[in-house]
Amino acid sequence: MNLLVGIDMGTGSSKGVLVTPDGVVVASHQIPHEMSLPQPGWAEVDAEKTWWADVCQISRTLVDSRPPGSRIAGICVSGVGPCLVLCDENGSPVRPAILYGIDSRASVEIGELTELLGADDILTRGGKALTSQAVGPKIEWVRKNEPDVFARAHRWYGSNSYIAAKLTGEYIQDHHTASQCDPLYSIRDFRWNGDWAERILAGLPLPRLVWPAEVVGTVHARAASETGLPEGTPVVAGTVDAYAEAFSVGVRHPGDLMLMYGSTMFLVQVLEKFHTNPALWTTTGVQEGTFALAAGTSTAGSLTNWLQKVTGGVSFDELMKEAAAVPPGSDGLLVLPYLAGERTPVFDPDARGVVAGLTLRHGRGHLFRASYEGIAFGIRQILEMFDNADAPVERVVGVGGGLRSPIWAQALSDITGRTQLLPDQNIGASYGDGLLAAIGVGLVPPKTDWAKIANEITPNPENRERYDQLYETWLQLYPSTREQMHRLARFS
Repeated sequence: MNLLVGIDMGTGSSKGVLVTPDGVVVASHQIPHEMSLPQPGWAEVDAEKTWWADVCQISRTLVDSRPPGSRIAGICVSGVGPCLVLCDENGSPVRPAILYGIDSRASVEIGELTELLGADDILTRGGKALTSQAVGPKIEWVRKNEPDVFARAHRWYGSNSYIAAKLTGEYIQDHHTASQCDPLYSIRDFRWNGDWAERILAGLPLPRLVWPAEVVGTVHARAASETGLPEGTPVVAGTVDAYAEAFSVGVRHPGDLMLMYGSTMFLVQVLEKFHTNPALWTTTGVQEGTFALAAGTSTAGSLTNWLQKVTGGVSFDELMKEAAAVPPGSDGLLVLPYLAGERTPVFDPDARGVVAGLTLRHGRGHLFRASYEGIAFGIRQILEMFDNADAPVERVVGVGGGLRSPIWAQALSDITGRTQLLPDQNIGASYGDGLLAAIGVGLVPPKTDWAKIANEITPNPENRERYDQLYETWLQLYPSTREQMHRLARFS
């Protein structure tokens, strides 16, 4: 029996699955981990001690779980992204990995590169404006602020391509991740932007471009000894975790959108044709020659986890009970959930959280429900931009650990007016990695889809008018307080 290994390295944990070519999960394993926040606006991970160590442990556990007579036919690994992992000539990281848009250290470099290259040209060639999500400014930041570190760098990777290199020795980058490495990639042409890349990389070589379902090499002897994977196992490129998860739940056709509930919220929509919007991210898709439109918040589950800690650390079930006793609209309490700045659509690393309408009659349950509603208001704002981008959303698939909160999921449908389809498998990106591995090694056709819809969440029309009124007020909170936020950010 052939089996596939899929592993995803997320923000808060790494998870792996052992699956059959028809999508049956044979075994799974998960390891929690944390990112480092060494300075305001910084978000990092030790790539070797966290990501590689997780992959080794998960691989060993899954390989040991395989039934007698089965064989590992392939492995695919996805990860958070886009990230920056700089490595020396031996493949060892020269500094901690710099994470995706939640790391906002390169704001000066974003401005400088935008002025140098031209905002319109960047949008035309790269598909989106430079923001904290872009990798190019992060490379520029290291080169300017840590010249000794940059001088030791020999190659640069994303999270999944770093693991591919550890497994195979190959130097690759998948097209989707590359399309988020602005302004290094020409999205219309599916190739690197040679002149801009040469300017920013300052001598660092460009990796070979591959599509997420391509086999990039095989597990070499050293990696086999560390992971327990058989030497010679084919390794499939993989991609950014949100896109692997979208792939896993059947978001494959124009108009399909994945709404991912996690530490942050992430939205991925498949496009029929290339389209740009400065307030959103245009990327390549997972499948060869395709495009996608994306957006992401800086907080979501991380906000409610924080609220749980600062209000006494009571159990999640208790908080849910208290929040459920609060009516929709939280008795006039609104939360602007920008506790880690914000990505789409304001792209403001100095944005800060706001609680508006607070009175003595509000309690912990109000704060909890209002936080969920504040996140949902932000998603409504993003979805309205998707609809106005000549790419209307036709089908929404909800995924992620946040769906275990019925209040959050229902509030989001009520506030946005969208029905959410829920797949029977809510495993995550690692399941998509398993499918990519199966496609990559030729065990299933490229059009294979393992997703099956098991349930749906429909909007409650009784709450629509109240939420519409609150949404109009919520939209005014950020522009009304932005100046004060930025003043306060200088003290943090």
